[in-house]
Amino acid sequence: MLGGLVMSMAGGFVDDLLRVLLLRDYNTRVVVAGVTLLGLAAGLVGSFMLLRKRALVSDAVSHAMLPGIVMGFFVIVAVGGTGRSLVALLGGAAAFGVLGALCIIAIRRYTRLKDDVALAVVLGVFFGLGIAMLGVAQRMEQAQVAGLDRLIYGKAATMQPTDAWTILIAAAGALVVSVALFKEFALICFDEQYARARGWPVAAIDLVMMGLAVLVTVVGLRAVGLILVVALLIIPAAAARFWTDRLLVMTVVAALVGMVSGYVGASVSGLFDVATGPVIVLAAAAVFVVSLVAGARRGLAVRLVSYLRLRRRTAMQHLLRAMYEQRERAGGAGASVEELMRWRSWSRPAAHRLLRRARRRGWVEAGQGRRWRLTEAGLAEAGRLVRNHRLWEMYLIEHADIAPSHVDRDADTIEHVLGEAMVRRLEQLVEARAMPASPHAIGEEGG
Repeated sequence: MLGGLVMSMAGGFVDDLLRVLLLRDYNTRVVVAGVTLLGLAAGLVGSFMLLRKRALVSDAVSHAMLPGIVMGFFVIVAVGGTGRSLVALLGGAAAFGVLGALCIIAIRRYTRLKDDVALAVVLGVFFGLGIAMLGVAQRMEQAQVAGLDRLIYGKAATMQPTDAWTILIAAAGALVVSVALFKEFALICFDEQYARARGWPVAAIDLVMMGLAVLVTVVGLRAVGLILVVALLIIPAAAARFWTDRLLVMTVVAALVGMVSGYVGASVSGLFDVATGPVIVLAAAAVFVVSLVAGARRGLAVRLVSYLRLRRRTAMQHLLRAMYEQRERAGGAGASVEELMRWRSWSRPAAHRLLRRARRRGWVEAGQGRRWRLTEAGLAEAGRLVRNHRLWEMYLIEHADIAPSHVDRDADTIEHVLGEAMVRRLEQLVEARAMPASPHAIGEEGG
């Protein structure tokens, strides 16, 4: 009996899951289409906002829309309406969103206040005004049917086909404008001063970008609400940033993350009958966490692997340098483990591990008296490393006015990432083609 009940419940859940995922219900299709398109537009526009360091601007603009929503309600009631006009409510939100963006730009441009102060002022003043106006509106009879809470907190389940078409038009407009001004957006995101020097209208381009953010925020009010729409703008773009360094790829990935988040959020919402907006944001946040850990370019896993590889490479280079310099001092006698431990402050296990790795690569070999010496291949590699190190030391001494007694520490911080082009440049600066002498010995002779 119990087994049959469990099987019946499981079968019902599977049927509901397939019904939602395959979009069998008309209302589900409308909601999923709307929030998926919204995610696409938000990811696309959010990429530019993130790179332009305007993430908090989106937050301030979204909060600045609250008095506009209530003002639209007041206007409709004043002319004898019920206050349920979505066009009036969204029009008021858009107007105050643009006004908030202009206030931020004006405060930043015409005062000595920094960006964070301008954002705090606009967000606090506009949102405080909106809360005060909302308190007045809620005491009016028409507020019960106006649906103001749907725009503040979002309610995608009540989305109508006209809402989905509105989002489609907004997404298409954002896509067209972003493609048409892609070069301009990219330049002011990465080098605003160069754009100004070339005579580009940076302020106008900035306004267009802010206008796109306002547009996406306005059309997203119905789906995710006034408070959470900023998360849909920024989180997909932040997640995409971990996967690539190319702006075009980033915008595409951010748009895909936004679309997937919208689809998953709407599906989960329909399956478990929970609020759609928060679930969409949580889906985007889950993608962000995965990207943070496993992103191909900036993920924590990749950075950890790169850091460990750099540490291993650095330790091996220190070993080869130490053995080469010992060979300069004592001929071909080699070096013992104890000497290596004393020179580089290694532990005995660490020194033995390095020597085993160098031996596997054919760079060192065990000699007589438990001493290790460089092979021909190891001598060539160590000579290259020592030469690059000394070139960098000579450059620091001659061109950066660093004392020879302190130069080794400064050289160690950069020598491990010197490329061929930098080495050629150093050769020209210090006029050295053969192996330079150790600058420490020069400093000691001069003293």
